[in-house]
Amino acid sequence: MEGCMLCPRRCGADRAAGQRGFCGADDTVHVARAALHKWEEPCLSGTRGAGTVFFSHCTLGCVYCQNRAISGRQGGGVPVDEARLAAIFLDLQRQGAHNIDLVTPGHYAPHIARALGRAKADGLQIPVVYNCGGYEALETLRLLDGLVDVYLPDFKYYSSYYAARYSGADDYFEVASDAVAEMVRQAGAPVFDREGLLVRGVLVRHLMLPGLAGDTAQVLRHLAGRFGDRILVSLMRQYTPFGMERDYPELNRTLTEREYADAVEIFQDLGLAGYLQEGEAIGESFIPTWDGTGTAPSC
Repeated sequence: MEGCMLCPRRCGADRAAGQRGFCGADDTVHVARAALHKWEEPCLSGTRGAGTVFFSHCTLGCVYCQNRAISGRQGGGVPVDEARLAAIFLDLQRQGAHNIDLVTPGHYAPHIARALGRAKADGLQIPVVYNCGGYEALETLRLLDGLVDVYLPDFKYYSSYYAARYSGADDYFEVASDAVAEMVRQAGAPVFDREGLLVRGVLVRHLMLPGLAGDTAQVLRHLAGRFGDRILVSLMRQYTPFGMERDYPELNRTLTEREYADAVEIFQDLGLAGYLQEGEAIGESFIPTWDGTGTAPSC
C-alpha cells in the first residue's frame, strides 16, 4: 500500500498513509453490498444465486458504468477489516451461495487474499470468482494464484481509441489480453459440476456498445484465435445509457436488434462457447441497491 502498483496505472499512491489512488481507494476495504445475486451467467447464478461482494471504487472509470454510484473516487460503501471480510464470505456460504463472487476486487487484492486464506481455514469451500474489468496487473493476479477458482473478466475493447475515450486506458487491449492469458494459466480450461455450475476456468465477458460492432468483431476474433476452447465467452447486450446526451451522444442509445444479431453470427461462426443474452436484460432494474446489505455482522 506504500506506493501502490496494484493496477496497470501504477499511480504510486501511498494508500497506507491515507492517500487515495487513481481508483479512489485508500488502505481500507469498502464494500457496497454483499448478497445473493441471480443476474450473473446461469453457470454462476444457478438456482440460489452467486454470493456477490461488490467492492467500492475501480481502476478504470468507464463513462458508461452502471455501477457508477460506487465505482468512482467518491464511491461510498461500508469499511470492513479483513476479519469481517472473511466472515462475509462465510456468511454468504451459509446462505446457500454457489460461489463467492468478488466484483471489482483488484485494488483490494492483498486484503482479499488474506481474507480468503482466513475464510478457507475456517471452512470456506465454495468456488471463488474474480469478477473484474479485465484491466489487471499480472503481479496482482499472481497474488491470487491458488485462491481463485473462476476468473470472470471483461474484455471491453480492441481499439486503443475507444479504450482511451470511454475508459481512459489506451493500453487496455494489450493489458487485458495478457491478463486473460494469466487467468487461463491459473484456472485452466472450464470445468463444470454435475449441476452445470462453473467451478473452475475463465469466462470472458464482452459488453457490446452501440456503434462499435466492428470493435466487437475484432474482440471476438482475438479471443477465438488466442484462447479458443480454453475459455468461455459471454456476449452481453445489456448496455443502458445514463446521461450520455451531452458528452457521449454516440452512446446515448441501446443496441439495435441487428447489431446484436450480427455479433451473434460472428460468435457462432468462430466456434466460441459460452452465453448469449436476452433483450430483457436491458434496463436499470438489474442494478442492485448500494445500501451496505450484508456488511454488518449477523445476529
